[in-house]
Amino acid sequence: MLKFRRILIVRTDRIGDVILTLPMAHVLKKQFPSVHIAMLIQRYTEELVEDNPMVDQILFYDDGEKPLPFFHLVASLRAQRFDIVFHTHPRFRVALITWIAGIPVRVGSGYRWYSFLFNKKMFEHRKDAQRSELQYNLNLLTAIDCSYDSMDITPVLEVKPQVLDKVRALLTNLGIQKTHRLVIIHPGSGGSARDWSARNFGLLGKRLSEIPRVKIFITGGKNEDNIVSEVQDIVGKNAVTILNQLNLRECAALAKLSSLFIANSTGPLHIAAAVGTPVVGLYSHVTPMSAARWGPYTEKKTILSPHNKPIDCRKCLGKQSGGCECMDSITVDEVYQAALTYLIEKQPKAIAS
Repeated sequence: MLKFRRILIVRTDRIGDVILTLPMAHVLKKQFPSVHIAMLIQRYTEELVEDNPMVDQILFYDDGEKPLPFFHLVASLRAQRFDIVFHTHPRFRVALITWIAGIPVRVGSGYRWYSFLFNKKMFEHRKDAQRSELQYNLNLLTAIDCSYDSMDITPVLEVKPQVLDKVRALLTNLGIQKTHRLVIIHPGSGGSARDWSARNFGLLGKRLSEIPRVKIFITGGKNEDNIVSEVQDIVGKNAVTILNQLNLRECAALAKLSSLFIANSTGPLHIAAAVGTPVVGLYSHVTPMSAARWGPYTEKKTILSPHNKPIDCRKCLGKQSGGCECMDSITVDEVYQAALTYLIEKQPKAIAS
């Protein structure tokens, strides 16, 4: 009989990371329906978790701007009396917090200098990208002999009808007709990846906008004004820009109402995949950033990567973020043809359906 009744999953980083962690809660609830599952997350990712029926409680690592005080978190976790914690994104501070909080079983990587803070260790180097981040997360469950064999582990985000109605009203106000098919182009990555250039996204959007009934939406987040503006200038009047205007629920609704989502490796790509929208993802050959680890977990995807370029190119590795010549070896025509397979052959739904 399972001896763990209160389980904590820690995922204190970004959008895509949280989405690829949610299946842990699904597997645990399916295997052990009576367990209480909590997630410790950053406040800005709350909307990705709060409607998930498999997560019973959300705890916050930060106040929206900075991490909460160390001993505040210790006291909070100690009061919850968790039996076990899974560290999917191990960091020294939170590992020390869960240790001092007295959580009896602490599962995490065996390859960090502070791994002594974990008493059940997994010896997998995630940076080697031998499998999906989602599978790395689920492998932590083997610490309690919890298997996910034969389970559907695809991340799913539910979008409430009232949120869909709100976004439909926004589309109507923007002049979008019910017969339009929306294609979202998201040219930024928030500095988390090597990027296909804004110019290429613009040229792609211009070509796609010439397909009958296709309407291009260019989306972007904080500090992506310049990238989005460059794409908009190239696509022209046939594109609508939405820049840092929607919350995560509304982003999910917009993606769900769309026929296709095209982006670099970035959190919104995982949102689109999790609501069932086909995606085209552009991924570098930098191993820790590759599609093998960070690709969207869906069957409705096309992944494109550089041609005839070395794995872990020194120029790419030397960059902190942004584009590179390796990524631009992916041609506009190649991405356009990938998009056509979803826009022409499969006859995607219009907004109203």
